[in-house]
Amino acid sequence: MSADQTTLAFDWSCRVFADNGCGFPSPGLHSFLFKPMFTVGSVDIDKPMLLALLSTLVVIGFFWAAFGKAKVIPGRLQMIGEAGYDFVRRGIVYETLGKREGDKYVPFMVSLFFFVWVMNLWSVIPVAQFPVTSIIAYPAALAGIVYFTWLILTFRKHGFVGGLKNLTGYDKSLGWVLPLVMLIEFFSNLLVRPFTHAVRLFGNMFAGHLLLVMFTVASWYLMNSYLVPAAAVSFVMTILMIGFELFVQAVQAYVFVLLACTYVQGALAEHH
Repeated sequence: MSADQTTLAFDWSCRVFADNGCGFPSPGLHSFLFKPMFTVGSVDIDKPMLLALLSTLVVIGFFWAAFGKAKVIPGRLQMIGEAGYDFVRRGIVYETLGKREGDKYVPFMVSLFFFVWVMNLWSVIPVAQFPVTSIIAYPAALAGIVYFTWLILTFRKHGFVGGLKNLTGYDKSLGWVLPLVMLIEFFSNLLVRPFTHAVRLFGNMFAGHLLLVMFTVASWYLMNSYLVPAAAVSFVMTILMIGFELFVQAVQAYVFVLLACTYVQGALAEHH
């Protein structure tokens, strides 16, 4: 949360028992609104967009540095890169798709995992202090890429008719309930699936950022009110929340890619 953004939302002089009539400056939707920092052509670049661009550079730069001049006996950076790459390849892609089918999707899934993870990590990095994925547009765009990849693979694998059967869960053994099942599966796959894929990541990062902002602002507010013990408790909670957020950020990147692999696996599976 930037200083300019926060100042517009509440008065920094607020404190307990103050005479100016203001209370606790609670965080809210204003904590996710940013003014444009600069303009490139006709595009206004705000803080989340800048952090998303930086995330791209960080991921590309890291793997370029790790594998640009790969050695048989890896250095420290290459070892870290190999560990991260192998975690996604073996722990997510191979476990879901198998080695034979999964190899061709490893680069996409590795890129997706680290891009999401870095965008999440900005939340706990000084100066940045904002998770890009707490803005719904970013996880929605990534979920959209996965969604259209899944649709393309489905129709490429099964053809038009077979693809429709795959999307609608067609199974003639269901008898008279088949039309109802097909309707439910159709809306579930084509509407609910991309929505939940995006919202799961967005909701966790949105809530996590609100909690971090709340305890951070509460620490300042209580200290400014000379309630040092209460401020200390709030500060400890801030530290604990940062540790918890580090865990959640990694888990959400893992879940996002795991679901992407599950969707690809469903597209490639033979329809019965």
